[in-house]
Amino acid sequence: MNLKNFVLESYDEMKNKVTWPKFSFLQNSAVLVLVASLIFALFIGVVDLGFENIMTWFYDLF
Repeated sequence: MNLKNFVLESYDEMKNKVTWPKFSFLQNSAVLVLVASLIFALFIGVVDLGFENIMTWFYDLF
């Protein structure tokens, strides 16, 4: 198989055989990922702040 056939068959497959999601579905998914990432980042930040305060308190005892 030469390069030209490969490119033509790849283009045909992407155009006619692949089921692409709707734009609104992609937007909803992007918003969901953004919100989940922010919640996860806030949770990790709170846990980190808590450990920092616990370690500071512990080291100040000595």
